[in-house]
Amino acid sequence: MISRGRAIGEYAGALRAIVHALKYGGRQSVAKQLASRLTIHGGEVVEGAHIAVPVPLHWLRRRQRGFNQAAEIARHLPIPVRNVLKRVRSTPSQTELPAAKRHANVRDAFGLRRAADVRGLVVVLVDDVSTTGATLNACGRVLLDAGAREVRALTAARVTSLPR
Repeated sequence: MISRGRAIGEYAGALRAIVHALKYGGRQSVAKQLASRLTIHGGEVVEGAHIAVPVPLHWLRRRQRGFNQAAEIARHLPIPVRNVLKRVRSTPSQTELPAAKRHANVRDAFGLRRAADVRGLVVVLVDDVSTTGATLNACGRVLLDAGAREVRALTAARVTSLPR
């Protein structure tokens, strides 16, 4: 699904604290710094891409949080942002699920917004954290099925080991 992807680093220590400040602490100001680091660490992912697409939140979760952390990061990247995806059903938080259940949790959870057109485009999916890649792959599948030429991914952090 995802042809290439990059993260700033491992979801631990200071980077984990920064992501938490954005996601759970409402510190939207750190999104610009994360995007700047992503542009440096993932320059080859951004290069030649047409659009950035943030992973969408379900409307209920967005209303609770007040913003979409992936969209906040994406808007500071050096490529246009288009909100072409929508979450078509609410899912339990991936953080609460073991790795084996994450793919099933997000299967068919995303769709293309009405009138969205990604045919022939190189798309960069943007999210805060990648653990198993389940969410990115589910979104990537929708974009490729809609005609995207290539789907890449940028995440602020990646989980390198999961507890069993």
